[in-house]
Amino acid sequence: MPKTEILDSSATSGGLSTSGHDPILDPPPFPSGTTTLVGGVIRDVDRIRNRMVIKVFGGGKWKVSFDERTHIFQNGAEATPLALKKGERVYVDTILDKNNHDILARNIRLGVAAPPADASGQVTAVDTAHGQVSLRDNINSVPVYFGVDKETQITNGNTPISLAALKPGALVNVKFSAQSGNRGIARQINVIAMPGAAFTFAGKLAYLDMHRGLLAVQNVDGKTYDIHFSPQELSGSRNLMVGQQVTIVAVFQGNDYTAQSVRISGDPGAESKQ
Repeated sequence: MPKTEILDSSATSGGLSTSGHDPILDPPPFPSGTTTLVGGVIRDVDRIRNRMVIKVFGGGKWKVSFDERTHIFQNGAEATPLALKKGERVYVDTILDKNNHDILARNIRLGVAAPPADASGQVTAVDTAHGQVSLRDNINSVPVYFGVDKETQITNGNTPISLAALKPGALVNVKFSAQSGNRGIARQINVIAMPGAAFTFAGKLAYLDMHRGLLAVQNVDGKTYDIHFSPQELSGSRNLMVGQQVTIVAVFQGNDYTAQSVRISGDPGAESKQ
């Protein structure tokens, strides 16, 4: 009976490795380097050569290539190259392919409004490797994507922090560059609340629902804040009544505030702790 020989392609000279990246079947990884965020309007699309021409905000035209590695999003949902049409507003994460002297698209986002001069909202994602942040805007709840460079100032209160310290769920105020060509780059990011941080609220108790474990306090800053609490664990919460002046220590959980203690003003013994 003839002997069957099984060859390990990874052990043969010039052979193909069956583990990891397949140089024939798999597309190559993106080249390493700095990613640049560019915004503009599509002026031409060549789906045969997988290229498009973008008229960049602020002036100039870029020829950008895309392939099966490129992620295309339309109004936040994954899309195909058929969504790329002349006249569409786009924001593209680009990287330079030094071997072919091409500008490649890592991500293409369609249907995204131009960043305003200022924005406020909640951080949904932070890409420290490529210096990019996505934000859910407070006003219209649409996603806002912007870049962060070495000149961007990031502060938590009065303390400067790095991009790596900025976490998803943080509430922030963002100021963008005044130059039209760099509107996709944040100049200042001020963190209002970071997940896990404790805050003190003081003001009139405007709403109370013991069943849902929810109260609202009209804070001294003129804003009303919804705060969750556990009636079973927050001892003395039965003493709370709408209209009372209260001081509440609460922890920001990323989506809401949770009360840790409540003190009723004018009643030193009426303090509730969770």
